[in-house]
Amino acid sequence: MADLWEARREALGAFIREQRQRANLSLRQLAEKTSLSNPYLSQVERGLHQPSIRALKAISDALNLSAETLMAQAGLIDAIAGEAPRAAGPDAAGAVPDTERAIRADPRLSEDQKAALLAVYHSMAGPPPDPAA
Repeated sequence: MADLWEARREALGAFIREQRQRANLSLRQLAEKTSLSNPYLSQVERGLHQPSIRALKAISDALNLSAETLMAQAGLIDAIAGEAPRAAGPDAAGAVPDTERAIRADPRLSEDQKAALLAVYHSMAGPPPDPAA
């Protein structure tokens, strides 16, 4: 379980770093816009610290993202629903969903972007359908 949360923290940090770079903001500029410290944001981006909801809201506002996107990326939407984050992989029937294959195969995306998209996808897709149903 700890490994899943660690992976989620790292994916969140990579996602925030990618979005900050796309917005052409330095870490110091993001710190000023969010009223969070530069060292704290650095730790978040490196996956060393799980940010609070308040910090996620400040970061999402500064980067013009929805707070829900960052909360899903952080695994908080799953946590609120009472579920643990799921590991990436095949569905109950053993097949990898087409969406996951498409994300992994897209050459336009960096590895960090792929990880971020897959984390959001897995947090929102819910459990696979029961094949016995």
